[in-house]
Amino acid sequence: MLMLMLRNVTTDGFVIEDPLRPGQYSRPGCVIAAPLYPSNTLGVDQDYIFNWIRDAAITMIELAEAKLPAVRGGVTVLGDYVSFAGLCFDNAAPTKGHACFTIGGQPRDWTEQNDGAALQILALLRAYDQLDSAAKNAALDLIRKNLSYLLGVYQQPTTNLWEEHEGFSFFARSVQLRCLREIAANPIGIVVPHDLQAAALWLEAALQAHWNGTYYVSLMVPGSNPPRSVADGYDANSDIACACVYGAIPCTDTKLLATAALLREQWLDPASPTMYPINDADRKISVGPLLGRYPGDVFDGDVSHPVMGGHPWALYTANFAELHYMLAKAIATSGEVPFDQYSAKFFGQLGIAAETKIADATAALHNAGDAMLRAIIYHSDHYELSEQFDGRTGYEKSVRNLTWSYAAFLSALRARTA
Repeated sequence: MLMLMLRNVTTDGFVIEDPLRPGQYSRPGCVIAAPLYPSNTLGVDQDYIFNWIRDAAITMIELAEAKLPAVRGGVTVLGDYVSFAGLCFDNAAPTKGHACFTIGGQPRDWTEQNDGAALQILALLRAYDQLDSAAKNAALDLIRKNLSYLLGVYQQPTTNLWEEHEGFSFFARSVQLRCLREIAANPIGIVVPHDLQAAALWLEAALQAHWNGTYYVSLMVPGSNPPRSVADGYDANSDIACACVYGAIPCTDTKLLATAALLREQWLDPASPTMYPINDADRKISVGPLLGRYPGDVFDGDVSHPVMGGHPWALYTANFAELHYMLAKAIATSGEVPFDQYSAKFFGQLGIAAETKIADATAALHNAGDAMLRAIIYHSDHYELSEQFDGRTGYEKSVRNLTWSYAAFLSALRARTA
């Protein structure tokens, strides 16, 4: 998976040409979302040969964790990333939260996303010790500039994880909070801004305001009380699990687990109108379930024709598996299952009761996560991972070799072996 993912990271020796801009070539450190665009992909009208700030940061976290061999005093691919990320920041417009760039580091006409700056800071912190001195200085400068931007926008609405709506994003707030906490504890000499602690406290309270009594609302209408989703059919939303994997929401948060129980139910329960038929077939061979984004999803992935319910995605299935591994570790460490009226349904789906022994609870969580990762492998094309799986047949669909799919799988494996 690591080697497959690395194919989508450009270097000074691996250079690609922009399919829409002949004669323009990639800069080292660009992370393309996938190596496909319509003219080279039969039946797909999506163009993913762009660098998304979020996807690139998540990819670099995994490359930093992989401990790649150093060249010339530092890990070259990480140093390239610092350079390219700095170029994108300098070119970002209309705001410094611009989400998507060409392979040459120029802004693409796209959205503004306040989670990207936070994820990029987290990636730079993770990579810092493996950089050479010049890249370390550049990383520190980029962290300071991103942090300054972040502290100015964290209270504002943002475009959501799926780039469809704008509102108060649970995912964005969670990764922002994690970023601020890691800055506050950083050992590399970053001066902690005087207003950082107040921002962290504000975000902690804001995240709890997403609870509507049944689940965490993914993208909240500003000013709504009780919290109201920006669209019908938008919850339970898989970005809540992503907010645990990449953000500050603890895996033992029982309201998070209540939301996770709804995620499993809506994709797996035969009584659910949004169940994927492939999950029913996979259950017979003890793999799965595969998870989608949200019940009202209409993104087909191949073409721009709406398909109600969408399809399951490899990366969200891997993130959901990782939530189970994180929880297993937390339970083994604390010796306590966070069982209450909110989490009872989540644990009940796995055969875990309040009186279940710790070893049995952690084994059940591991088994559940393993079944999801096995489903990803089972439906992959020789380990290559697309963006989506067909919800009825299980075959891969949408763009092939999605970088984030590999990064999410690798992240889940790290959590499994922790």
